[in-house]
Amino acid sequence: VVKMAAPNMEERKACWGARDELWECLDRNSEDAAKCQHLRLSFESRCPQQWVKYFDKRRDYLKYKKKLENEGYSPPETTGKS
Repeated sequence: VVKMAAPNMEERKACWGARDELWECLDRNSEDAAKCQHLRLSFESRCPQQWVKYFDKRRDYLKYKKKLENEGYSPPETTGKS
């Protein structure tokens, strides 16, 4: 059954908590998804599918941005902002 209704507060908290645990696991394990598979499944089961896709893209974006910052290049739109 596909649930189209927006998640309530408890569901959102469960989703975000699962996402944070997964991301922390990936950070600790140098992005080794195999080591975090149980958290991945928890994340996918607690979050609407569109959110899973969004958060995956968001993580890729944040990693890319961090890589640029670490390598000394920052995009023009972030210049001058902390």
